Amino acid sequence: MIQTPYLLFLGDAPDALAAKVAQGIKDWRPENAVGQFRMDGCNADMGIADMTLQEGLDAGAKTLVIGVANRGGFISDAWKKVLVEALEMGYDIASGLHNLLRDEDELQRAAKVHGRTLHDVRIPTVAYPIATGVKRTGKRVLAVGTDCSVGKMYTGLCMDAEMRKRGMKSTFRPTGQTGILITGGGVPLDAVIADFMAGAVEYLTPDNEDDHWDHIEGQGSLFHASYSGVTMALVHGGQPDALVLAHEPTRKHMRGLPEYQQPSLEALRDMSLTLARVVNPKCEVIGISINTQHMGEDEAKAYIAEVEGRMGLPTTDPFRFGAERLVDALEGL
Repeated sequence: MIQTPYLLFLGDAPDALAAKVAQGIKDWRPENAVGQFRMDGCNADMGIADMTLQEGLDAGAKTLVIGVANRGGFISDAWKKVLVEALEMGYDIASGLHNLLRDEDELQRAAKVHGRTLHDVRIPTVAYPIATGVKRTGKRVLAVGTDCSVGKMYTGLCMDAEMRKRGMKSTFRPTGQTGILITGGGVPLDAVIADFMAGAVEYLTPDNEDDHWDHIEGQGSLFHASYSGVTMALVHGGQPDALVLAHEPTRKHMRGLPEYQQPSLEALRDMSLTLARVVNPKCEVIGISINTQHMGEDEAKAYIAEVEGRMGLPTTDPFRFGAERLVDALEGL
C-alpha cells in the first residue's frame, strides 16, 4: 500500500504535459498532494506549493511520487541524486516509469539502509490470460484519441463521477500509472507482454450486472506510430459498447512525432468503429470529448459547437464543462 499524502516530484519536466501523472493526482486526489518538488529547468507547474524535501516532510508527506511521464520512462542521474536524498530523509518513493526503481542499485541500497519502500506501479502483478473474445455481461465504454495525452483518462473519470452522482452503476477501470495512483488499482497495460494485453483488459472488465458501466481508461492512439498497439488491445479486449472520441485541437503534430499530424475526428470515428465492431458488432460512437485547456472559454465553446454541428454527436469538454451530455448518450444504450 502506497502511503499518502504525497509530495509530487516534477523533476526537470520540459512542459506541463510531461508531468501528466502529477496533474492527474492533483486534479483527482488533491487531498493527497501536499506540494510539488521542482528542479532547475522544470517548465511544469501544478499550481500548488513548491516545497523542498524537508518542507514536504514537515507538511506530512509520506511518499515522493514521480509525477513525470517522459518519453521512454527513464530516471536520469540528476533525478537519482534527489531520490536517494529523499530515501535518506524518510520518504518512500512511487513511480510509474518504465525504468523501474528496483533496477537502480543506488536506490535499492538507500531504501534498504533506511528502511524505506520503493513502489513500482508499472509492474503487472497478475498472470493475465490470453484474450478469448467471449462476450461479457455488463456494459463498457472506451475513450479513443486522435493522439496520446489528449484527455482520455479525464473523460472516463468525469463520466464515472457523473454516473455515480446520478446513482448509476459505474466503475472506472485504470490501465495506466496515473489512473492506478489515483484509484489504487488497475492494470499497467503497456507493461504487459503483448500477447496478453487484450486478455488483461478482459480480466480488468469482467462479467457484471446488465446496467453496470465500466469506464476503461484509454491509452495511446490507433494513429500513433509509437503506441498504437496498446490502443488496439483496449479496443479488442474491452469489447466496448460505446466509444467516445477524444481530441486536443491545439496540437501542431502528434505527441513526440513531429513528422506526423493528428487524424481528423471523422477518420478516428471510422477506424475505431470498424475495429471495435470486430468484437462487438453493436458498438456505437456516442460522443466527443474535447480537451480545451489551452483555449479561452469563448473559443472553446465555439469550437465545441462547430465540432458537434459537423459530427452530429454530443460534444463537450467534460472536465471543464461537465460530462452530463456524454452520460445522457450512454443512458440510451
